[in-house]
Amino acid sequence: MIFLFTDFGTEGPYLGQMEAVLRLQAPGVDIVNLVSNAPMGEPRWSSYLLAALCRQLPVGSVFLAVVDPGVGGERLPVVLHADGRWFVGPDNGLLNTVAVHSNETHWRIIEWRPTSLSSSFHGRDLFAPITARIANHDFSWSSRDYQKPGLDEWPSDISEIVYFDHYGNAITGLRHRKEYDGMALRVNGQRLAQANTFCSVPVGQAFWYRNSMGLVEIAVNRGRADRELGLSLGTLISFES
Repeated sequence: MIFLFTDFGTEGPYLGQMEAVLRLQAPGVDIVNLVSNAPMGEPRWSSYLLAALCRQLPVGSVFLAVVDPGVGGERLPVVLHADGRWFVGPDNGLLNTVAVHSNETHWRIIEWRPTSLSSSFHGRDLFAPITARIANHDFSWSSRDYQKPGLDEWPSDISEIVYFDHYGNAITGLRHRKEYDGMALRVNGQRLAQANTFCSVPVGQAFWYRNSMGLVEIAVNRGRADRELGLSLGTLISFES
């Protein structure tokens, strides 16, 4: 399967153009639009969401990941093979958290170039064709090994909000740990108790919980945590007894 992870949004031509390349070059391979509203132009925050999602998906899957504000610049186009899954995208931090969370990794720089390469749409012209080839088990395209620098300094978790879902729930880059259970979460000067799920608290009450991806999340029952708590991407959180 091919999974798309982008900040393209669902409106406009970009997602469709990229998917068209995949369907033409990898016919018969299932394509899933996993996320199309990753934090816009923010590969660092997006990387924690990608890492949480991919662990729930099959080994052998290919992820086409494009959050690429530096498209056409000096950042490298890469392929990461991590614990049996493939990731194609820019080397701008987007794939770093996946690598840090994985036991076995292998990076390669994509040296292959199409006959026509737009300077502003590598997702369609460069990353999608390589994704299709990997899905077809074709590894004949030109590449070279890459010793990825800087991963020792890359944090495996961050105590920041990295994503807001459709309901205004705030997903953090912090994986849940047992030691957090029973503790209060502090955000924007407010102290939130833990709950198991939405209906565990009264309507309108804010709380934190372990979400379905295993991340710490902030929510309001029948409300929007982003608006009601004044949250934004990058807002810091902490735990206290």
